[in-house]
Amino acid sequence: MSKNTYDAIVIGSGISGGWAAKELTEKGLKVLMLERGQNVEHVKDYTNMTKNLWDYPHHGRPSLEQLAAEPNMARGKGYPFNEPTMGAWASASTSPYVEKEPFQWFRAYQVGGRSLLWGRQSYRLNPEDFMANGKEGVGVDWPIRYEDVAPWYSYVEKFAGISGSRDGLDVLPDGEFLPAFAFNAVEKDLQARLKKQYKGERHIIMGRTAHITEQRPEQGRVKCQHRDKCWTGCPFGGYFSTQSATLPAALKTGNLTLRPLSIVKELIYDKDTKRVTGVEIVDSETGLTEVFHSKIVFLNASALNSAWLLMNSARDVWDNGLGSSSGELGHNVMDHHYMLGGMAEVPGHLDKYIYGRRPTGFYIPRFANWGNDKRDFLRGFGFQGNASRSGFSRDASGMGIGAGLKDGLSEPGPWSVSTVGFGEILPDHRNKVSLNHDVKDAWGLPVLEMDAKIRDNELKMRKAMKEDIVEMFDSIGLKNATAWETTYHMGKGIHEMGTARMGRDPKTSVLNKHNQVWDAPNVFVTDGACMTSSSCVNPSLTYMALTARAADFAVEELKRGNL
Repeated sequence: MSKNTYDAIVIGSGISGGWAAKELTEKGLKVLMLERGQNVEHVKDYTNMTKNLWDYPHHGRPSLEQLAAEPNMARGKGYPFNEPTMGAWASASTSPYVEKEPFQWFRAYQVGGRSLLWGRQSYRLNPEDFMANGKEGVGVDWPIRYEDVAPWYSYVEKFAGISGSRDGLDVLPDGEFLPAFAFNAVEKDLQARLKKQYKGERHIIMGRTAHITEQRPEQGRVKCQHRDKCWTGCPFGGYFSTQSATLPAALKTGNLTLRPLSIVKELIYDKDTKRVTGVEIVDSETGLTEVFHSKIVFLNASALNSAWLLMNSARDVWDNGLGSSSGELGHNVMDHHYMLGGMAEVPGHLDKYIYGRRPTGFYIPRFANWGNDKRDFLRGFGFQGNASRSGFSRDASGMGIGAGLKDGLSEPGPWSVSTVGFGEILPDHRNKVSLNHDVKDAWGLPVLEMDAKIRDNELKMRKAMKEDIVEMFDSIGLKNATAWETTYHMGKGIHEMGTARMGRDPKTSVLNKHNQVWDAPNVFVTDGACMTSSSCVNPSLTYMALTARAADFAVEELKRGNL
């Protein structure tokens, strides 16, 4: 094989890119993985992994200077933008974007991408999620069904290590789980109350999370140590990331070449063969360009950047880029709307407390528009939360000073429960991203312009989310239940999806049922861009499953000579 020529090129090294590299190399392909950001080596480069909050100059909070330097990420006090993760997020100074509508875009340009920073909640879509668009006449119908993805969910769950309980819920299919983390005493009580009050139609389950609760010596991973320092990198490999799991597996084959600091500028399209022959990159340090060739390309740059790359490719053939023949490329942007929830006081249990740290909370699965529950909006939402007992940092007004203050705060305070809701956003052609050639990034490349917002269906849903959580808390005997809401705009959920959707017809979709670009079938898009609808559950597990499925298909097609 000549220099700069590979069997496959994987663009992006995050959750889906890592899976693409693992699957393709393990099937014998020589693979080049391109990452636009810097290399991050497992353990060695986790510079904050042992620090406590008091070790940071501002005790974990961003400084005024840091907030001023990154106004997009700081807006609305976005929760991931903090001192321990400072430097892990792409900077607007070098990688700007344009907001026609407010959009908060969290990008992690580094090897591992956001797999080092994600919330790790891992759920399967349910069978209805794959059928709802077709039934309701929203967007386009998924070209696949739950049964097509179910074996791949099982496949990736077994390798990634998902802890959870088998709850037997049709709205939230069970998977291949490691032992779940434990409820505390109050959460157990709330679980029983909710089930009794709603006659088994509403549930509290333990959050299913990509943390191993049993040792994985074959992967060099040690089970979760309950340190609660996940975003600073886990030296134990307790949670699933590219660095802890898929990258070591790919490197072990001897078939992977990893090239960081490589910004893919465009896919090189051959008009005669209707195939992509390779990619052109810009070295982010030198500014020099270089071309790499391959038989297939897996595009895993994240939903918005994958759309950017397609739109910036083959513009001599299509005005709006490769994959735009349907008119849907860049459209149907989705996220999960949140920034609202509820809280309440829990009477009693004053002889109980919390022990240790836990990397997940409880989950209240979707119940709206499910079974006999009918609403004036489509789809549904879930809640993530926890019960806790306030400690020494609680409001101490009126307790005095000195010994009186210390004595008063040495006793734990009352129990409370808090939740945050995540709701489904419908695909809508009006919600889009496009290239803006008037604004350039640090390498002279055009940037994305964001034009997406939540609409009537989501606004109705948000009203119901607040009403429902208060009603639930009141109904099971909690006190002073209140709902809260702060400003949400697209991107805040960090679950961008849908810019290159799968479908059954090349006239209305960008990808086919195998995640191939209709206009160039040797290009596979398996990150969030491929999503035809968003469900209301965290999407990363679905990206993993679709990537493994597409990689299996791609290798078989290569063997048949079809690519």
